Amino acid sequence: MATKSVVQEVKEIALAIELIELGARLQLLEAETSLSRDRLIRLYKEVKGESPPKGMLPFSTDWFMTWQPNVHSSLFYNTFMFMSRHARCEPIHAIVKSYRLYLEHLRLHDEMPTLSLTRAWTLVRYFTSGLLQMTTCSRCGGRYVAHAHDPQRGFVCGLCQPPSRAGRTRRNALASQIAA
Repeated sequence: MATKSVVQEVKEIALAIELIELGARLQLLEAETSLSRDRLIRLYKEVKGESPPKGMLPFSTDWFMTWQPNVHSSLFYNTFMFMSRHARCEPIHAIVKSYRLYLEHLRLHDEMPTLSLTRAWTLVRYFTSGLLQMTTCSRCGGRYVAHAHDPQRGFVCGLCQPPSRAGRTRRNALASQIAA
């Protein structure tokens, strides 16, 4: 019996380390492991070499509706749904695997991540609580994150109809200046 609890604790520590390496906030670690707060703080300091950031977690679904976060959130959540259905693993492991795939996809396309692990975890929680839904674009057929109970008919995604200033970030402007 004692060895079973030791094995479980080692698995929890391994999960916590993996989450910390991916950028998890302390609140996420507390929710997904049974390790004490003090132990998580010590583990965070050991892995990252600094204290965990303070402050509240994101608490609004609106962030996920803006143009670029919506595209990234939709990419992540579609991957998460695939992993949940086909990998048959616990939700936190599906989140980790999906987030790793999300980061790999961005790395292959030389893009910076918009979605943090904590936001990805929060996104899944919003879906679980019924605050968000997936809506199909009437033009491309892709499935995108949308507010729950929003009308789905005639929905056009941010890729088919980007906002007028989409892609015009300071980073892109600086890159254009350097190239010129």
